[in-house]
Amino acid sequence: MRRELLVAATLVGVGLLISAISLAELRAERPHLAQATQPSPSPPAESKPGGTRPTTPAPEPARPDAEAQKEGAKPALPPAPAEKVAPPIKEK
Repeated sequence: MRRELLVAATLVGVGLLISAISLAELRAERPHLAQATQPSPSPPAESKPGGTRPTTPAPEPARPDAEAQKEGAKPALPPAPAEKVAPPIKEK
């Protein structure tokens, strides 16, 4: 038991010694902090409230309305397969 106590005290002492040496080196070096980016010379552009972002090309609906289909517009997506169409909901 006495030997285990001596080993434990030695390990604690070595740990404290390593911590003291590390702390002394950190205080002696005075490390410099790195700056991530330089400030930009020009101010950012003004934002306009309520503006919308343009999209190129303009989005189109997946299913055109009935009038557009009469005029010849084709749907962007094919019709759903039969097994993925649910039966109509029954009213209670």
